[in-house]
Amino acid sequence: MNIVGARVDERLVHGQVANLWTPKLQVERIIVLDEVAAKDEIQKSGLRMATPMTTRLSVLPTRVAADHLNNNRYGNQRIFIVAKKPQKFLDLLNLGVSLEMINVGNMSKKEDTTELTKQVNISSEDAEIFKQIATKGVNLIAQVNPSVDARDLMKLIDEKMK
Repeated sequence: MNIVGARVDERLVHGQVANLWTPKLQVERIIVLDEVAAKDEIQKSGLRMATPMTTRLSVLPTRVAADHLNNNRYGNQRIFIVAKKPQKFLDLLNLGVSLEMINVGNMSKKEDTTELTKQVNISSEDAEIFKQIATKGVNLIAQVNPSVDARDLMKLIDEKMK
């Protein structure tokens, strides 16, 4: 597997992913983990329009993505995985996919969330999922785009969710 990036971002493929992260990481394929979008041609079409023309896009249910990744379906392509919620990455890890790092880029403010950074707001359930991911040896960072410093997500959770 040649996974060069993994990102939690509620907006999936959009300006930051398409115009900043994709060129920075020299991404050849973006994999969107989303069961609903995988079955919805309109959502897939919108994601395709947001994806750079030089980059391939796969919109897949998590189990299918894990199967493709574990069986090296994409060869040496540089892969960037994006999902709306951290649970998708925990599922991917539990299905045998290896990830070194997950970048948490955008989780919007809701009634039950705590602000970790201006862009990252998480619920207590999200915090538990991130803790489970961290116990699997995955480095978790909060970084909105490549031009700002990455922050240790687990430290932010420890500081702000007492």
